[in-house]
Amino acid sequence: MRRALISVSDKTGIVEFAKKINDLGFEIISTGGTAKVIADAGIKVIGISEITGFPECLDGRVKTLHPNIHAGLLAIRDNKEHMEQLNKLNIDTIDLVVVNLYPFKQTILKDNVTLEEAIENIDIGGPTMIRAAAKNYQDVTVIVDPKDYDKVLEELNEKGEVSKETKFYLASKVFEHTASYDTLIANYLRKQRKDESFPDTISLTFEKVQDMRYGENPHQKAAFYKEIGKNEGCLSSAIQLHGKELSFNNINDTNGALELLKEFEEPTVVACKHANPCGVGSSKDIYSAYMKAYSADPVSIFGGIVVSNGEIDEKTAMEINKIFIEIIVAPSYTESALKILKQKKNIRILKLDNIRTKQPKGAYDIKKVAGGLLIQDVDNVLLPEKELEVVTKRKPTEKEMEDLLFAWKVVKYAKSNGIAIAKNKQSLGVGPGQVNRIWACKQAIDHCKEHLGEDMLKEAALASDAFFPFSDCVEEAAKAGITAIIQPGGSIRDKESIEACDKYGIAMVFTGMRHFRH
Repeated sequence: MRRALISVSDKTGIVEFAKKINDLGFEIISTGGTAKVIADAGIKVIGISEITGFPECLDGRVKTLHPNIHAGLLAIRDNKEHMEQLNKLNIDTIDLVVVNLYPFKQTILKDNVTLEEAIENIDIGGPTMIRAAAKNYQDVTVIVDPKDYDKVLEELNEKGEVSKETKFYLASKVFEHTASYDTLIANYLRKQRKDESFPDTISLTFEKVQDMRYGENPHQKAAFYKEIGKNEGCLSSAIQLHGKELSFNNINDTNGALELLKEFEEPTVVACKHANPCGVGSSKDIYSAYMKAYSADPVSIFGGIVVSNGEIDEKTAMEINKIFIEIIVAPSYTESALKILKQKKNIRILKLDNIRTKQPKGAYDIKKVAGGLLIQDVDNVLLPEKELEVVTKRKPTEKEMEDLLFAWKVVKYAKSNGIAIAKNKQSLGVGPGQVNRIWACKQAIDHCKEHLGEDMLKEAALASDAFFPFSDCVEEAAKAGITAIIQPGGSIRDKESIEACDKYGIAMVFTGMRHFRH
């Protein structure tokens, strides 16, 4: 008679599965709570202690760690010596293993979980059994995912056995499962150590949210994965209320817009295109903030992404609907606003609670390169702790300083080389991703002239994500009427820029911190 060993924490569908394999002639062995559930359903089950000849002990910590179990799993059926040893030891083979592990992930995601509670939810016997079964996949079928019950039952019903291809597929899932499980444990314990250094080796685990239609380009495959955790304020936690599935580029671009949005406390709207801000506005309400973001660049916002840190009301929705927007993200929408926005078939409407929540300390920024990974801390600091350094004869006014800090927030999220110009809590022009800084500066100035007019540049503030190696950007700023500049400083030619600012009466502030974004 064929034998199945069943021991599951996730009991989804297990009674139905046990009944069907029992009807197919499998003898069922089980442990603790799983055995009770199966027995209560009227299905004959053999307790694990009857097989091991030893009671479960140490509060259930030791149940299946026994030669009568593992020899039955690991014996190669075509190996004559193996089978003779089983016969001599009076051990029977186990042909089917259905195991999923203690809920470690669910445990550590609970509020106020203790280290002791987490430790007790580290499974020992389960991983050992499924790894043994997977190693001997030619002879043992092993299931760790309830979604695979139907596939196994279908083959058992049709062919009387599970195909080698399916066994191999199931075995590979075991090692994916245990790798993720062990990674969760290792990363959790590392956090308990409060060790902020980068580990000598790194394992990361993510859960798939969805397959994408395609990647950055139609010929590239792609999928979206999320970090395991609460992910407050992250796009992976957003609820889509309307529109077709998000694409690879949608998710990448929206993420950039959200990270910029989190720099602002007051009502703010960010418009983004190709992961670069094209319009940013802050005001007393979301409607006014949106109008500032829109008017900053009414051309680039078309087909772009709009994110808001406040509720979208009817008035704002009516303005948004005047153009084509790919995605809108907000913490909430009024009922009338949703009704208006849903009139557009192709707009994706996302609701994201805790939209202002920043990534926690210790979060990683990861970039894939050929043959490896680049890992760094997330750039979640806006300014250094020390005071800003005014390096020119003229100090910025209180109003100029407000504009400088606004522009500094915007340029932090523009691709390098980046320049941002701002005034009155509105971005006036953004020059992102240029191969030299003067092009970025000219681009930002030209954008403002085109969309808002030359007069808006008078007494505006300019921010640069890195230092000026030449005075050319100061010269361009002076010609445009810009009166204040903020930049990291640190060039061996800082003196040239400072002297140029003094020549034109421009106030310049050094932050001592740069924000490259590649």
